[in-house]
Order: sequence, then structure tokens, then C-alpha cells
Amino acid sequence: MNHAEWKTRRHRKLLGEAVEGSPEYDRLYEEAELAHDLGQLVHDRRSALGLSQTELAERCSMQQPQISRIEGGGTVPTIPLLRRLARALDADLTIDLTPHDEAA
Repeated sequence: MNHAEWKTRRHRKLLGEAVEGSPEYDRLYEEAELAHDLGQLVHDRRSALGLSQTELAERCSMQQPQISRIEGGGTVPTIPLLRRLARALDADLTIDLTPHDEAA
């Protein structure tokens, strides 16, 4: 079994064998995409500030592995944790609900 096959099987297992295109699969996929995008934002901002994961963790009273999981898309932080991360990254946290008919 090559790496791609293993990853596919692992993802299917994590998704509980959800069928691609099903509402459950789509929901889980969207959550994974959100986690990935958020992790990338944290990584990019941390890097722009010249901080290590350990330094960022210290700034927001966390452990380095927690920062690693967030940056790797392995978890979606709670809103209070997002607030702490934003402060530690000298950034503003903005959560916006835009009606579909007003989206660009």
C-alpha cells in the first residue's frame, strides 16, 4: 500500500466511511477545509512576526504541540482560543456573517 492509499483509507476511517457527496461527507469536508485554512492563517501570521511555535504558545498560555495541531489543520479552536491567538499574534479577530445575497 502506498502513502496515498493509506491516507485515503485513513480519511475514510476518520469520516466513518461517509459516502462522498453525502451531506455528512460534505459537512466533514468543509470542517477540514476550515481547519486547514485557519491553520495556514495562524502559520503565516506567526512567521511574519518571526515567532517560533513555542514562542507563540507561550504568548497565549498554550503548549507548542497545540499550536502545531492548529497550524496543521488538526483542530478548529474555540472562539475564546481564537481570541487568545489573535492577541498573541497582534491581530484582530473578525467573525462575519454575511447574507448570501450580499456576498461578493
